[in-house]
Amino acid sequence: MQQQIAIAIDGPAAAGKSTVAKKIADYFGYIYIDTGAMYRAFAWYVLTNEADPKNEEQSIQLLSSFSLTLERENGKTFVMVNDHDVTKEIRSNIVSLHASSVAAYGAVRTKMVDLQRDMAKHVSVVMDGRDIGTNVLPNADVKIFLIASAEERAERRYRELIRKGEDVSKNQLLTEILKRDAQDSSRQIAPLKKAEDAVEVDTTSLALPEVVTKIINEIRRKVPAK
Repeated sequence: MQQQIAIAIDGPAAAGKSTVAKKIADYFGYIYIDTGAMYRAFAWYVLTNEADPKNEEQSIQLLSSFSLTLERENGKTFVMVNDHDVTKEIRSNIVSLHASSVAAYGAVRTKMVDLQRDMAKHVSVVMDGRDIGTNVLPNADVKIFLIASAEERAERRYRELIRKGEDVSKNQLLTEILKRDAQDSSRQIAPLKKAEDAVEVDTTSLALPEVVTKIINEIRRKVPAK
């Protein structure tokens, strides 16, 4: 039986985790799991049900009626909430603002981490998030920690949202990213933190192909058979 491989890619908001993780997963033929999308999906669900994501009690009350699956088709991953495709909806700026709030709740993290670990049991995965290497998959074969300056991350998020037709302010996005960094790093449960055995990659001045090549080389070094 072939041993399953787990690649953990962590880092702050807009460091390029999802884009890089998709490329790595495609290159090796692994399954890509976007854990941030899972928390975004729950934040979207809370908002859709007219509850307050910043209210822990209101949010947790909705957990029992919340069902989430990640479906892979034609090289794309679709986020399904209660059998409804929310892949596009969860990328809005309003959902982004509230994802960190719901991710800080113990009951929400327990549910999501159980789902994430179960996904990694049966297939080789590239999983990205905030606490994959430290909490979700502490025994991952390769751990990468992506960083980039806050200004560069705000610029990336700005370009992404403008392409989607959203009216946003770059300065406001920078403020929001700095706030999210603080929230993610200071939360009591599974905070954003670089694992001791993770390899740090600064993407600020690197083109996407350069980042991907660096990580592929690291994976090949640590998992020679692949």
